[in-house]
Amino acid sequence: MSPQNDIVPSMKSIKINPIKKIVGSIRLKGDKSISHRTVMIASIAEGRSVIKNFLKSADCLYTVKAFQGLGVDIRFLGEDLIIEGAGLGGLKKPQGDIYLGNSGTSMRLISGILAGQAFETTLTGDESLSSRPMHRIIEPLRLMGARISAREDNFAPLTIKGGKLKAIRYKSKVASAQVKSAVMLAALYVDGVTELEEPVKSRDHTERMLSLFGAKMVIDDQKVTLYGSQRLKAQAFEIPGDISSAAFFITAALLLKGSELVIKDILSNRTRTGLLDALTNMGGDISIENKHFNGCEDICDITVKYSSLKGISIEKDKIPSIIDELPILMVAALFAEGDTLIKGAGELRVKETDRIDSMTAALTGMGADISVDGDDIKIRGNKSIKGAKVASLGDHRTAMALVVAALASNGESEINDIGCIDTSFPEFFDLMESVSVKN
Repeated sequence: MSPQNDIVPSMKSIKINPIKKIVGSIRLKGDKSISHRTVMIASIAEGRSVIKNFLKSADCLYTVKAFQGLGVDIRFLGEDLIIEGAGLGGLKKPQGDIYLGNSGTSMRLISGILAGQAFETTLTGDESLSSRPMHRIIEPLRLMGARISAREDNFAPLTIKGGKLKAIRYKSKVASAQVKSAVMLAALYVDGVTELEEPVKSRDHTERMLSLFGAKMVIDDQKVTLYGSQRLKAQAFEIPGDISSAAFFITAALLLKGSELVIKDILSNRTRTGLLDALTNMGGDISIENKHFNGCEDICDITVKYSSLKGISIEKDKIPSIIDELPILMVAALFAEGDTLIKGAGELRVKETDRIDSMTAALTGMGADISVDGDDIKIRGNKSIKGAKVASLGDHRTAMALVVAALASNGESEINDIGCIDTSFPEFFDLMESVSVKN
């Protein structure tokens, strides 16, 4: 990538000039949420699992290293990930603490599995991960019988002493796939039936994957009933493209006049397509084609064309299906006609950074008109923002959303701290360069 390119990254910052349009066809690496879960569930299954299109991002590789540290034989064979499952009872006490970098998914979900082990483990992370709330998973795991200590009873490091667990009926206060997954993974080690209910249905990758690996459960919308003491069987599985990563390309194509982009083999799970629904409601020209099912997940091709967008209102019950995409939706709203109101987005405040504050500060610096009232965000359509020097605050989705905003702005922008993008999307800049048409 030469200095003459419109996208010029460095270790700490990136300078971006606007481009004319987005044109072409791309295929993305595996979905981040599914990549994490595949490693975890295959590690406690019996037999050899072969995983294709695994996302080799920093976060997902921390999950791989964690289970290697727990005694699981995991290796790459070419682009395939080979996991020799240890079975439910086959994990071993690690030699030291397990470091999980910046990966909240790793820490919260692994805690469920460790709750069922007959040994003690300590989970640590970087400064950002160590500031994210963990009591939401500590509470139900303690009710199941795990002994867990944490800084201020809420923050990493977490020390988990597992053992014999008991079945519970748990009603989660938040619609969180991570809370649900931690309880479900712990429930595998229970001699009995565990029930979990959440206020709104969150992403269901754990349920789907456990079913694929042979777990018996009953799903009734927001309630999951899982039968414990089951044996999981290894599987061969291809992970569909990451819909959350695709969101940045979809939005860029909608905003830049003359754009037309095809994204192949992308995840189309209904618990993850809230952004597509929102952008379509805004007037986005988004076509879904080649729908199919791979035995675990729904997949499709997406064609996106430039569109004139209109502001909409997004209610709180829609937030779980769009939570990771809200930063880029805020960018789309800047270019829409009229106001966009996002209600009840409080979960954005407990991500890698407070994404409400980080996105509002950065976009306001580029000329946006945004107001925040508690957890509600109001964005006034502007259609004209200017290049500026802004900061991601170490948050990968904030950083990528700001890149898209800069590509559609007037004048050069500089975004600080872009190395964080590697946590979820190492190929982001190369792919964006491949479909960008310069002025």
